[in-house]
Amino acid sequence: MSPARTTTRATIRTLVTGGAGFVGSHLCDALLAEGQSVVVADNLLTGRLANLAHLSNEPRFEFLQQDVCEPFDCGRLDYIFHLGSPASPVDYAAHGIETLRVGSLGTFNVLDIAKRTGAVFLMASTSECYGDPLEHPQRETYWGHVNPIGPRSVYDEAKRFSEAATMAFRRYHKVNTRIVRIFNTYGSRMQINDGRVIPNFMRQALRGESLTVYGDGSQTRSFCHVSDEVDGILRLSRSDEVLPVNIGNPTEFTILECARRVLEVTGSSSKIAYEPLPKDDPKQRRPDITKARTLLGWEPKIDLEEGLRLSLDYFREEVAALTESSSQHSEQAKPVN
Repeated sequence: MSPARTTTRATIRTLVTGGAGFVGSHLCDALLAEGQSVVVADNLLTGRLANLAHLSNEPRFEFLQQDVCEPFDCGRLDYIFHLGSPASPVDYAAHGIETLRVGSLGTFNVLDIAKRTGAVFLMASTSECYGDPLEHPQRETYWGHVNPIGPRSVYDEAKRFSEAATMAFRRYHKVNTRIVRIFNTYGSRMQINDGRVIPNFMRQALRGESLTVYGDGSQTRSFCHVSDEVDGILRLSRSDEVLPVNIGNPTEFTILECARRVLEVTGSSSKIAYEPLPKDDPKQRRPDITKARTLLGWEPKIDLEEGLRLSLDYFREEVAALTESSSQHSEQAKPVN
């Protein structure tokens, strides 16, 4: 698999939109470790500067607090990774309009930069493009089963539109594009209250609270550790594949099984509490990664138990910080006699 560009590693300059987010910040680390120069554009709507704090003295790193829905210029670029978007259910429910804007205006703006600079453009799409799938496991050729007006549609349709825009810029403007469909990913730097399965379970288990399982817990997900996800994204960026590629872990777990794994890893004695299933919640989700294996030589290396153990210290620190913050707020709220 030959690199998509002829520039040497020492000269590669890369833009990462949404680089202050969970996956984006890990991607920045990987790019810098290869000797690249990295520019992050992020308006910090859901991203956190804390995710990039360790890079503050890195001379090859630059941070721009920038809304990518507005035109901007950051000079010469060789690669662009467009990850800018709210991605968790809590975030895109709270910022639905912003999610639609970054998936339309933001994608157009960043594609315009790729057109102007000649950079390879990789668009971070999502398994949500498959909706509540009728095909299982999901192959890239499956068009999906998506409710275009439901509560999840602001995210699902923003990403589907971004894919269409990416392919249009390829067809009409000859932009060198890639599309990665990211499945459930977890690891350090996730926001502990972001509504996704593993942060929810980790927070609740470490605080001794009941783990919230929606429905009967029989719905399935496939969990990919962030280090494996980033490896797959980088391999795709350097390939010649222009159609979407699933990057995710094909090992499938029910939500109830995931809850039990979290209890085991944390050593928690928390119970499991059941609540009604949210509207349009996918019943099953599992990637077919034949394409990634064949074209990229990629498959995940870290299983769920190992990944949870690798993430445990981070979630412990986040829970401790959350508990301390809650305690301080309680003290401040006490009446003064």
